[in-house]
Amino acid sequence: MSDIDLTGKRYWLVGAGDGLGKALAHRMSRAGIEVIVSSRSEDKLAALVDELPGKASFQTVDISDDDSVREAAAAIGEIDGVVLLAGVYWPFGAKDWDADQAVAMADVNFTGFMRVLGQVVPQFVARDAGHIVITSSLTGFRGLPGSIGYTASKAATMSLAECIYADLRKTGVRVQVANPGFIKTQLTEKNEFNMPFIMEPEDAAREMFELMLTERFKKSFPTLFSLLFRGSQFLPDWLYYRIFA
Repeated sequence: MSDIDLTGKRYWLVGAGDGLGKALAHRMSRAGIEVIVSSRSEDKLAALVDELPGKASFQTVDISDDDSVREAAAAIGEIDGVVLLAGVYWPFGAKDWDADQAVAMADVNFTGFMRVLGQVVPQFVARDAGHIVITSSLTGFRGLPGSIGYTASKAATMSLAECIYADLRKTGVRVQVANPGFIKTQLTEKNEFNMPFIMEPEDAAREMFELMLTERFKKSFPTLFSLLFRGSQFLPDWLYYRIFA
C-alpha cells in the first residue's frame, strides 16, 4: 500500500553512479523528489544529473574514508532521507581467501554505511524526522559458499537496519531495509554461475521505491526467490549445509 508522498523531499543516494542506484535516482526524480547522487566517480555522477528530469545535484564521496564522508555530509547539508546503495563485490570462498578484497567488501558494504549514518542519524534524531533506507540482500539471511566478504557484509547491513529500526520505530524517523536478489549490474557480471530470477535494475528500483512509499520496514524481492532464502533460516544446520553448500 502506497500512502506516503515524497514529492519535494530532498534525498541523498549513496552509491548511485551505476546499476540499482542510478535506476532508483531516475525513478525518484520522475516522482518529483530532489536527489543528491553520490559515488566516487564524478564523471558518472555529472552525466546522471544531466539525465535526471527533476532537481538534482551530485557530491563525490568515498565511503571507505572517514574524512570524505564527513566532508560530503557537510557539503550536502540538511536532507529528508538517505538511501544507502553502495557496494563492491568479488566472488571467492575461504579456500581462495583474498585479504584485500575481503576487507574492501566489509569496509564499503557495511562500515561505509556506518560512516554515512554517523553523519545523518544524529540530525534525524534531533529533528525527530527523517527516512533511512538500507540496501541489504537476500544473501544476508544465511551464510553461503563462495561469498565470504559479500554475504557477511550484507548480513551485517541487515542487522544494522534491524537495530536502528528497533531504536527508532516509535519516533519520527522512518527506517527501512530492502533485500534484493540478483540484479543485472557490473557486479553480478563477475558471477560464473546461473543466477535465477535475475532482475533488471529498473525493476529492482521499482520494488525499492514502492517500499519507500509505505510504512513497511522490510521488503525482500523477487518474492518467489526470497521465499527460498527466508525459509532457509528455519532449516537445521545439517540440512541447510547439505543443500546449500
